[in-house]
Amino acid sequence: MLSTLSRISDFDLFLIAQGRHERLWEVLGAHVEGAGTRFAVWAPNARDVEVAGDFTGWSGVPLERLGSSGVWCGHVDGAAAGHRYKFRIHGADGRWVDKADPLARATEAPPRTASVIERSTYEWGDGEWVGARRTDHHARPMSVYEVHLGSWRPGLSYVELADQLVAYVTDLGFTHVELLPVAEHPYGGSWGYQVTGYYAPTARFGSPDEFRYLVDRLHQAGVGVLLDWVPAHFPKDEWALANFDGTHLYEHPDPRRGEHPDWGSLVFNYGRWEVRNFLIANALYWLEEFHIDGLRVDAVASMLYLDYSRSHGQWEANAYGGREHLEAIDLLKELNATVYRQHPGVVMIAEESTAYPGVSRPVDWGGLGFGLKWNMGWMHDTLGYVGRDPVHRTFHHDELTLPSMYAFDEQFLLPISHDEVVHGKGSLVGKMPGDRWQKLAGLRGFLAYMWAFPGKQLLFMGCELADEREWSEARGLDWTLTGEGTPDLLRDLNRVYRESPALWAKDTGTDGFGWIRHDDRASNVVSFLRHADGEMLACVVNFSGLPRIGYRLGLPEGGRWEEVVNTDAHVYGGSGVGNFGGVEADGPAADGRARSAEVHVGPYAAVWLRHRTA
Repeated sequence: MLSTLSRISDFDLFLIAQGRHERLWEVLGAHVEGAGTRFAVWAPNARDVEVAGDFTGWSGVPLERLGSSGVWCGHVDGAAAGHRYKFRIHGADGRWVDKADPLARATEAPPRTASVIERSTYEWGDGEWVGARRTDHHARPMSVYEVHLGSWRPGLSYVELADQLVAYVTDLGFTHVELLPVAEHPYGGSWGYQVTGYYAPTARFGSPDEFRYLVDRLHQAGVGVLLDWVPAHFPKDEWALANFDGTHLYEHPDPRRGEHPDWGSLVFNYGRWEVRNFLIANALYWLEEFHIDGLRVDAVASMLYLDYSRSHGQWEANAYGGREHLEAIDLLKELNATVYRQHPGVVMIAEESTAYPGVSRPVDWGGLGFGLKWNMGWMHDTLGYVGRDPVHRTFHHDELTLPSMYAFDEQFLLPISHDEVVHGKGSLVGKMPGDRWQKLAGLRGFLAYMWAFPGKQLLFMGCELADEREWSEARGLDWTLTGEGTPDLLRDLNRVYRESPALWAKDTGTDGFGWIRHDDRASNVVSFLRHADGEMLACVVNFSGLPRIGYRLGLPEGGRWEEVVNTDAHVYGGSGVGNFGGVEADGPAADGRARSAEVHVGPYAAVWLRHRTA
């Protein structure tokens, strides 16, 4: 059954050995050729390698070692798309272990663990979308709906999600979805963050081509697709990457660098060229083969520091005596530089929670090269503030205004993610003090504040339903809830946001933002301006439980300022305090501005006022 046909060129093998094969998935893995399939796997320390599957009755067929490349290869007649297979590795430790293919492009549905021969026949229909995305994403609106596919509406396939999720997201007006990790993972309770099949969309919801269909449908509806990507660690399952050829092949051999104490998982050996190649090619694979518009790189902080979650004596300093993980830093720089070179219209996003400098600065300027960084400081400070009773907020006003001091240190995305509504943290509406009406009013005011503050926005699914229970992947969202006005507000926030360049065209610079009044701690009120392209938008947020009637606000221009958002409007379930369409800025100078107006702001409410000069 084994043919000597390999079709792996010497140049391919050279690039693999150098860690420079940017299309690694086209060489390694299983590829249908003629009446059979070519199998190839990197296992440099193995004594022997066989492939077994449906096409052999699960008896092993030996593969051939290709010189000193570490690659084993062979063509097996009769192996066809849809057949299951595994590599049988006779490792350097003398053990035979059946391993899933690290480059498998499809898998069995968990808990089964075999790889599946895949041959895509999908024809894309999103050419217009992909062609149009070659523009600067910083100067475009980005409001992101974060989704865990397994619990958004449990039981839906990729094809069913292409109808229901697409309709829902477009109705609410989000510009993007971000999917929690889709790469194959054995334990659903990990939410996808314990990856075993880096090149395979999870089979839980359908085939790889059906996942392509979901992405295609989102694009055709005008919605971008971001994907969580996990290069920081991988699980210890014996049938997957761990101890792959009887040695520490993918993981670092020193447990001080190769094991993660928080997650009970293994850490990639970032200094090994072939491992770096595996990861960088994987990022390119999702962008190219599935037309993904950007990757959110998980747990970057854990990659940057050798002492992350480790006490004294549990970590080893770098060659210069420091705590920085130099090999991981180099990997991230190479990753971002390579992605932006090959796919200039996508965005790379870092989940990074420390003060590491230059995360979103270009590599050639000395940075890590990400396009955006999650603003964890804003999330922590702002949620800390709104979680307090209004009577106490007066004494913690700085928690609200401090984020403006670092809002432009990086190119930020403001995240209210899945991490903030699990593990005892409560739901987003549940964080708000008071009775049900007050909680809902506080949620609406917070969302309007978030949408107006500098930075892109991300909101986890279900926050719009105003469920006071925290999220659980085991039960899914409670679709009997209506959100009591919150979805209507989000729909309007996204609409006004997208049509207002003042809110997104200058997110990365201080010239698009300015406080009107940041120090009114006695009233629990903040107000600021956003401006760009001949448009100004004033945001006034009343974080107290009392309405502010006739609140005088300094404005830079006289004339009519149109009220475009009022979270206390009756239509959202509010008390109806408002400005009846707008205000006239005909008052005297105030707050260092040329004119002023009297503004009415309801309890826990936010008001947006827009003025156009061009």
